[in-house]
Parts: sequence; C-alpha cells; structure tokens
Amino acid sequence: MAQSDPIADMLTRMRNAVMAKLPIVDVPASKMKKRILEIFKEYGYIEDFELLEDNKQGILRITLRYIEEEPVFKELKRISKPGRRQYVSLDDVPNVKRGMGIAVISTSKGIMTNKEAKKQGVGGEYICYVY
Repeated sequence: MAQSDPIADMLTRMRNAVMAKLPIVDVPASKMKKRILEIFKEYGYIEDFELLEDNKQGILRITLRYIEEEPVFKELKRISKPGRRQYVSLDDVPNVKRGMGIAVISTSKGIMTNKEAKKQGVGGEYICYVY
C-alpha cells in the first residue's frame, strides 16, 4: 500500500522509537528524508544515519541520540501535509521556541533550516519543526 505522507511516517517512527527507548529506527529512503536527517544530525538531534541498500529504494537506519537516557528532542512535528500545504514567506519564516529549536523548510534553493532561509532571504514550504 502506498503511503500518502512518507515524511510524517518517518517522524512518527522516530517519535515512537524514542518513546520505546530504542537506539535505532529504520525508515524507507528518499532524497528528501536524507536531507532532513542531515539537518537533524548537523544540529545534534540524532546521532547518525546510514543508507542501507536493499535492491529497492534503500533503507535509512537512524541512530537516535539520548543524554542520560532522555531523548535529545522533546517534540517533532509535521506542519505541511499533503492535504494542506503550509507555505511561509521570507517575513513569516518561523522562530521555533524562541530559537531553541529548528524548522525545516523546502525552498527553491533546497531544504534548509529556518535560520538558513532567513540568512538567504527565501521562504518556502514549512515541512516540520523539532526542539
């Protein structure tokens, strides 16, 4: 069965793995998911991830990050959904928890954080946020 929202599925799998205190979680791979995970790794929300080949689309194995058995991220939420896309202009780029978190935005210059989007002066589709 085809998934209607693979990004939301990845975020949900990560949230569920954190609630179960699992060290790793596997999700089907895509270029967009890989870029989102690169951002999460850069900002320290996950430990690492790797692409495993399976003669199909591949699998992303995500190593979750914990500090003293507590997950690093408190909330991971999908904003723009297939049924209702959410776009932000340059002036409306969100500030997550007063700068404590990051928003992931898909722009014409690629997928980037809210801070990078403000710096480059672009808006786009507001994919998700994490803090």
